[in-house]
Amino acid sequence: MGRTYFVEEAIGEYLSDLSTKSRPYVTGLLIGQCSSQRDYVIRAVRTPPKEEQREGSSAPPTLASIDEEWVTTHASQVSRMLPGGLLVLGVFIIATPELSKDSQNTLRRLIFSVEKSLTKRRLWQPAAKEVSDRAALQICAATKKVVCRSYDVQDPKSSAKPADWKYQGALSASWSALACTVNVNIHIPLLATSPNHDLEKNTKNGLNRWSKQIEESVFLINGQVKSDDAELLDGQKKLRGNTQSSTQFSDVKVLTQLSQGSSHRSTATVQVCSGSINLKGAVKCRAYIHNNKPKVKEAIQALKRDIINTLSDRCEILFEDLIINEGPHKKSVEREYHVLPQRLFVPVAGSSVMLSDYKFGDEAAGEIQERFAEMLDQSVQAEDLHIAEEMST
Repeated sequence: MGRTYFVEEAIGEYLSDLSTKSRPYVTGLLIGQCSSQRDYVIRAVRTPPKEEQREGSSAPPTLASIDEEWVTTHASQVSRMLPGGLLVLGVFIIATPELSKDSQNTLRRLIFSVEKSLTKRRLWQPAAKEVSDRAALQICAATKKVVCRSYDVQDPKSSAKPADWKYQGALSASWSALACTVNVNIHIPLLATSPNHDLEKNTKNGLNRWSKQIEESVFLINGQVKSDDAELLDGQKKLRGNTQSSTQFSDVKVLTQLSQGSSHRSTATVQVCSGSINLKGAVKCRAYIHNNKPKVKEAIQALKRDIINTLSDRCEILFEDLIINEGPHKKSVEREYHVLPQRLFVPVAGSSVMLSDYKFGDEAAGEIQERFAEMLDQSVQAEDLHIAEEMST
């Protein structure tokens, strides 16, 4: 049996609008959520055109001319803007009939490139029985015929499997949300043998150790410990009606273990250090989960990943910003303070799910609006930018 993708109805209109544009092909990403029973696609986002494409090129384009690196960079940027529970679920291509015969090979190449790029950045390991199929959607620009297949990205030799593509109204109008605030105080020693320019590498190693702590933490949902296989919404009053976008919020507390149990033998290591990195502050985390009898373990897994992603993404953004503004060979100083970017959330029309982004203190609302327009093809009003956090060092 192939997988079934339940797709937000508005995506059909979006893809149809893209296919009427006067271009031989359009590529883009599918965003949604996997579950053991079914997969949900709640957004499709076209790949932003490169400068030379905007200006128009005289050479007749072919699918071989698709810039793989440009598509994967877009996927990496988009994945930072997704809260817990959402991921890049696949790739689409809309092509003219004469280019269609090469579409499937192109989609396969892009899916594996995107997955490889996203996996490289993750600090968490996939679960044992996690869904590893990704969607490959092909649309003929002339006939509007839709062909959906899936590939198992864990298997490099995976061949295409048929998949169902079913539109559904108000698909994400009443998803459940989990929210928590995590107080972060991470101390990362810098070994004397490690050169200063390895700050980014050292930070990633420190975050790796911290992410294991988060994986082993205890999560209280509305003050209760719930078993993994319990239904998330058990005992909660169900929301009536699916037409209005509404969110059922669960408040989550994260209890990290102070020390390992007595069964673990602890050994101390003495290392000569030349300095340290300290990450301190309170981060707001959020995860969304489908409303088809979600299990507690699915919801907690989504929230754990959001906690880990939001901190590692911010550190990545900060290092990118430092390289752009200060150059990679800046001399080290006695003590430096950098403020990590703040998190903000933005609503999606007709959906209870909000998308996310990060802003530095001096960044204007207009810059964030431009980023949403370019990366997610979504226009955002300045008043819809909900900054979730206080500024902290």
